[in-house]
Amino acid sequence: MYPAQIGSLMNHSQDAFGQLLLNCLHGNESLEIIERDDGFIEAGYGNRYFTAYEDWPSHHVMAMKHVSGRVLDVGCGAGTHSVYCQEQGCRVLGIDISPGAIQVSRHRGLRHGKVMPVTRVGASLGVFDTILMLGGNFGTLGNSKRANRLLRRFHRMTTPTARIIAESRDPYLTSESVHREYHKGNRRRGRMSGQVRIRVRFKNLKTPWFDYLFVSKEEMQQILNDTGWRVEQFLDSVGAGYIGVLSKS
Repeated sequence: MYPAQIGSLMNHSQDAFGQLLLNCLHGNESLEIIERDDGFIEAGYGNRYFTAYEDWPSHHVMAMKHVSGRVLDVGCGAGTHSVYCQEQGCRVLGIDISPGAIQVSRHRGLRHGKVMPVTRVGASLGVFDTILMLGGNFGTLGNSKRANRLLRRFHRMTTPTARIIAESRDPYLTSESVHREYHKGNRRRGRMSGQVRIRVRFKNLKTPWFDYLFVSKEEMQQILNDTGWRVEQFLDSVGAGYIGVLSKS
């Protein structure tokens, strides 16, 4: 999960995610904290962002079969998917709001990385054949209105046969009351159920708060209405996660 849609560039004290990755790169065990605005907290080890191809989940492996040409990796993080695609002969541009993440991905071999939020992606970057949004990074679109606007922009800056590889997680596939209550609170405020407001923490560092969007398959299809994109197929995983392979309609 990457804070790729924060609108302004982060300074060192805000780049909790990048410093986490740099710490992992140097061989240190690093714990990432995800804090939600209702006080819910979950933690995970940062080494999960460095998973080798042979250890990838099967739906990520299948997703690579749909990647070709010039690739934009949104929220490239540690560069795991970017570097793999580059090794397969693709021309890859990885973007991330985290300066530390771009530093790590370049260290791991990514030739082209840029510190940039997804909200600033545009025609100046050129034309792409594939847009990668793995690691749940369909969520970087933030909310349905912004998603519609950005997906239209993606349509204009991609080839006629382009695909978006968009990963999300169905927020409704949970039995935990703390999440169900959060969903209800969102709906009362006119937000989508899976629209979470979170920040990343590492040691004494924390990112600004940002919105991250989790959607069901049906909601993903609804968001695509009038954007020029459609779901070509879904790639399922164990649990609530899935990948939508999107093509032009």
